[in-house]
Amino acid sequence: MADGIEVQFDATVPTIGDRVVQTAAKLVLEPIFEADFEDSAYGYRPRRGAGDAIKEVHRLLCRGYTDVVDADLSKYFDTIPHAELLRCVARRIVDGEVLRLIKLWLKMPIEERDADGKRRLTGGKRSRCGTPQGGVVSPLLANLYMNRFLKHWRFTGCGEAFRAQIIAYADDFVILSRGHAVEAMMWTKAVMTRLRLSLNEAKTSIRDARKERFEFLGYSFGPHYWWKNGQRYLGASPSKKSVQRIKAKISDLLVPGNKGSWPDVHDRLNRLLSGWSAYFSHGTRVPAYRAIDAHVYDRVRNFLCRRHNVSRRGTSRFSFGDVFEELAVPHLMSAHNGRPPWVVR
Repeated sequence: MADGIEVQFDATVPTIGDRVVQTAAKLVLEPIFEADFEDSAYGYRPRRGAGDAIKEVHRLLCRGYTDVVDADLSKYFDTIPHAELLRCVARRIVDGEVLRLIKLWLKMPIEERDADGKRRLTGGKRSRCGTPQGGVVSPLLANLYMNRFLKHWRFTGCGEAFRAQIIAYADDFVILSRGHAVEAMMWTKAVMTRLRLSLNEAKTSIRDARKERFEFLGYSFGPHYWWKNGQRYLGASPSKKSVQRIKAKISDLLVPGNKGSWPDVHDRLNRLLSGWSAYFSHGTRVPAYRAIDAHVYDRVRNFLCRRHNVSRRGTSRFSFGDVFEELAVPHLMSAHNGRPPWVVR
């Protein structure tokens, strides 16, 4: 999970020695490449994060950039061409030993397991594309190649031509336009083909954010309605998938088979809720917070009833106040400041 975002992939974990060398290389290379990175890129960068990208998307929607290309690249990390990526590196790095080392990392054999648990090797010297996911330097290299697309967008004046702006987090990006989403998507598809990348046709779509929602970085953007008076506004809120994921994690932690002590379980639960609420602290949060608070109370109460052999539901022994006040389990709604959800900070 990065900045609260769950991403599924077959990660490879380098040896300790490789990680030390890659970390040292990243400390040297990152400031050099950072000078070239576009402002529209937010993923895996110092002093930037998913929260900044989320706020910028919300701000642009409220400024009228409501015709949206919700883009998804097909297996981006697995399809980055080595030759083109190394040319990107060589534009800023002239040390032959460093270039050789990066090439070796790209050609590193990867051990994976299939559905039956059998081991197989991929990558290696004959591989021509892909960056090993799980490597310390891989996100930096992925950003470097994606920067070609972002720079080309700016140099060709697409922002002005399409009246649009891009917000990117690694390979996940959206294009927010004022009336030219179709043209922006066609241009993007053509450029990605030239970069030897491809859009996932099944997951890439055009949305009118004034009428329908789209999801980006765990948030749902689009039309919302304020519960007090039904006022319609363009909002941002935790997506249904994000709420379901945190509920599932809470349930997994508080399963009957968990034999850990309550203090240990309590600490793990608090870290889980604190991290989730810190990430999902922008926009409309009341419905999600209420749903999670109710789920937490139900799971904690059942967990403690089993521990203490309490019959029935245990609502008298472990009341709402007992769980969230005496036991000090985080109550998300208590942290909600109640500002109108259309107020963009």
